[in-house]
Amino acid sequence: MPRFQAVLFDFFGTLTRPVQRGAGHRRTAELLNCPPDTFVQVLDGSFYERACGRLGSAEATLRWVCEQAGVRPSEQMLRAAVAARHRAVRADTRLRNEAVGTLRALRRRGVRTGVISDCTHELPLFLPELAIAPLLDVQVFSIQAGRCKPDAALYLAACARLGLHPQDCLYVGDGGSQELTGARRAGLSAVRLATPDLAQHLVFNLDAGWTGPVLGSLGEVLDLVEEIIVPAPVAGA
Repeated sequence: MPRFQAVLFDFFGTLTRPVQRGAGHRRTAELLNCPPDTFVQVLDGSFYERACGRLGSAEATLRWVCEQAGVRPSEQMLRAAVAARHRAVRADTRLRNEAVGTLRALRRRGVRTGVISDCTHELPLFLPELAIAPLLDVQVFSIQAGRCKPDAALYLAACARLGLHPQDCLYVGDGGSQELTGARRAGLSAVRLATPDLAQHLVFNLDAGWTGPVLGSLGEVLDLVEEIIVPAPVAGA
């Protein structure tokens, strides 16, 4: 029997390659007549407000971002920018080579899988298009939950949807948003993915002091779900 009944993954940087903002974000800023550097600065400073949905719809969120930058786009400009931002985030999202194979291998072992992601409006819309979508039993998004990691409610919601206790679940993430500490506090086991390429990853509120288990590759999670059998002592030994 596996040690865990489910493995829950972070999305960006864990199931995907490291994320950096590509050229599409500059195009989004230009559609809003917003200086690109200012646009990105406001995005960085407001990530958690945006990822929790506190600023409203995708259009309302971009309107707010523009207000912080001192510009007032028209509704037509906002609609075009929302579509451009969706394309930009999608273009920045590339699955790790191991992602599909790892999820399939877990499911072959009878282990259920899921994703818990701090994200803005775009990910819930395009994740169903990705090759991993049919391999996920549960998906929890901050933008829909109204809260971000390390809030225990996100982890507990995933466990509840699976019908499992937290102690039956393993959480895997790169450590952004203090997610590993949050998972442990919620009662899950947690492990950090620390591949060399994550040095280039766009991340906020990193779990920098993490001292728990570390994986060098995504596929190593398969070893963690195997049951550890302790041999019985040999009589007379």
